Amino acid sequence: MKISEIMNGDIEFAAPGDSVQALAELMGDLDVGALPVGTPEAPLGVVTDRDVLYRVVARGLDPATTTAGQILSAPLISARPDDTVSDALDLMAASHVRRLGVVDGAGRLVGWVTLADLSRRLLLETEAVPRALAEISGGSAA
Repeated sequence: MKISEIMNGDIEFAAPGDSVQALAELMGDLDVGALPVGTPEAPLGVVTDRDVLYRVVARGLDPATTTAGQILSAPLISARPDDTVSDALDLMAASHVRRLGVVDGAGRLVGWVTLADLSRRLLLETEAVPRALAEISGGSAA
């Protein structure tokens, strides 16, 4: 299975000058744990909820005056749309990240895939979930 089959192509971007407070509000509104910083043509990095916690809150910085550019994780770790799920999982493990940007051949950010997206898809496509649901409900796994 290819990353292009799982990725989310609807991406909101933060600007490097956006305040961390604005980022946190946007993350909450979108119900996401991270936002890429930059533009589709020039992704600079990513700010995650963990970045906000450890790089702002834990250090006692003011989220209204601290900017995305000051706390972003760079470079943005990314995969290609034609990479396999296995390739993406290997890259996530090697890079210690839970999210990957998906970039096309021109380096344009065209999608986003999370560990949760990959896990959900893999679980749904195996026999384990239907079998477990059948056992819970007392039915057969067929």
